Amino acid sequence: MLQILQYLEITVAILLSLVVLVQSKNASLDLTSMSGGMDTITKRWPEKILQNATIILGTLFIINSILLYVIKA
Repeated sequence: MLQILQYLEITVAILLSLVVLVQSKNASLDLTSMSGGMDTITKRWPEKILQNATIILGTLFIINSILLYVIKA
């Protein structure tokens, strides 16, 4: 079980790194370009997929890290 979680940790870490690196570098936190609010920003489907993949992989990474810590302790 421990070895499976360790391999899963490495795999998720690599996938998470790749997904983050693939994301657009044009996304910024420039608040002056937003005239209406956060609801005026629309994302196309590739951006939504990458954002959702980042959230899911990040969550899996955290859960797996906690499980590894609990099992090893």
